[in-house]
Amino acid sequence: MALSRQAAKRILKEAGAKRVSDAAADELAESINRFAYDLAKKAVKLASHAKRSTVKSEDVELAS
Repeated sequence: MALSRQAAKRILKEAGAKRVSDAAADELAESINRFAYDLAKKAVKLASHAKRSTVKSEDVELAS
């Protein structure tokens, strides 16, 4: 898991939650990780299409 449970809890608390269950933090972390993986795959595909092996910030921006 790229995003930890504790990091997900921090995000939820910064968003206004007073208390956060472990299950809620795990679900948020899993959702964020899925989103990040899908975004990364799109960015890699864009870099590859441009005949580059380096993913640049513009690839990530275009992928989002």
